[in-house]
Amino acid sequence: MLDAFQLTIASWGALALLLLIQILVADFFGLKARHVPGSPVAADHSDPLFRASRTVANTNEGIAVYIIVILFCVFSGANATYTGYLSWAYVFARAGYAVCYYCNIQLLRSVMFGVALLMLIGLLLTGMFT
Repeated sequence: MLDAFQLTIASWGALALLLLIQILVADFFGLKARHVPGSPVAADHSDPLFRASRTVANTNEGIAVYIIVILFCVFSGANATYTGYLSWAYVFARAGYAVCYYCNIQLLRSVMFGVALLMLIGLLLTGMFT
């Protein structure tokens, strides 16, 4: 069964790599700002540390839903090709979101968030109806 979902499984690896990169970027900006670990980061979109920290936090907030929806697709026997393509589209949207957040491109960041959200909805529908 899992052989059919190799495209989706590969996207999990890509998302794990993306999250690791986001953590390293946040750590870099934290070190650069001499931020004390564990202390709050001021909510200031002009601060790269805040944007990098929010990028990690937002990915963490959404990753559980993504994993649950993928597992739902796999165990419900959803179309593996659709699941794989939607999963990769989600990962690319999350990567675009991160880049937009780092660069403080607010409108495009919101668009990328919306695309990622639509991919989650698409995955859920794929699990329900294929």
